[in-house]
Amino acid sequence: MMAGFLDERAGLGGKVAAVVGGGFGIGAAISTALAEAGVDLAICDIDAAAMEETAQAARALGRTVTTCHADATDEAALDAYYDRLAKDFGRLDILVNVAGGTRRRAFMEASRAAIADDIQRNYGYVVQSVQRAVPLIRRSGDGGSIVSFTTIEAHRGAAGFSVYAGAKAATTNFTRAMAVELGKEKIRLNCIAPDTTPSRGNINGLPPEYGEAFMRLPDAVKPQGMAMYIPRGEQPPPEALADAVLFLASDLARFVSGTTLHVDGGTMAAAGFLDWPFGDGFVPVPLAGTLERMYRDGDG
Repeated sequence: MMAGFLDERAGLGGKVAAVVGGGFGIGAAISTALAEAGVDLAICDIDAAAMEETAQAARALGRTVTTCHADATDEAALDAYYDRLAKDFGRLDILVNVAGGTRRRAFMEASRAAIADDIQRNYGYVVQSVQRAVPLIRRSGDGGSIVSFTTIEAHRGAAGFSVYAGAKAATTNFTRAMAVELGKEKIRLNCIAPDTTPSRGNINGLPPEYGEAFMRLPDAVKPQGMAMYIPRGEQPPPEALADAVLFLASDLARFVSGTTLHVDGGTMAAAGFLDWPFGDGFVPVPLAGTLERMYRDGDG
């Protein structure tokens, strides 16, 4: 009974969504959740095999799905995706810009090509995607919802991720500005800002030696860093981010526009407070309990 009530209030059934980067990981969770809510899909992804697997799962739910194997950062490929979407569906209600990513590197060691790639992958394609989506959303006259993925790094000084952080901050403020510009057309734009998640993209963002060192840790130890860092004590799974997309895409959020929803287990709220072990608790820096364990010999 309650599910039916919420479904009716959400009003997602029968809508059409474009999910850029909707083939694997977080994007797959979003595509699947939208399909389960009764939304037809146009999925674009660089991973053809994963995208087809996600598409088949959505079709098994009775949804109409079209796919486009493309790198969203390639302007011609992204235009081809939108041309295909317009031909297959003729309209659009929801856009989710999921694609993005980077690698940890010192700014002064980054090549100009790597810098340009970071900007295009985390901001440039979003501008193009929104510009192509809006005319399709306008066709219904009923407005629509655009959700773009940014990051917690857009809201703090992320050493080692400077260009990525700047590009995501640009996406965040572009979203805010466009929410004002398109407000009277009932086209809502919002961002989701995750922090650390157990996704392939987050793992790939670190140098290989970090991942290899992490994998060598005992299984019982691996969650302890997250328990210290995340107030909730665990990473949000991709399904938690998909739930946030469902909310922002639905009529339940019909007056939510120009904002950023932090789905991070509380790390943005903590703003540097960590739950240090050995009795120190939530403080920005370790106190005597932790320091004594770390530097018990006096020299680290």
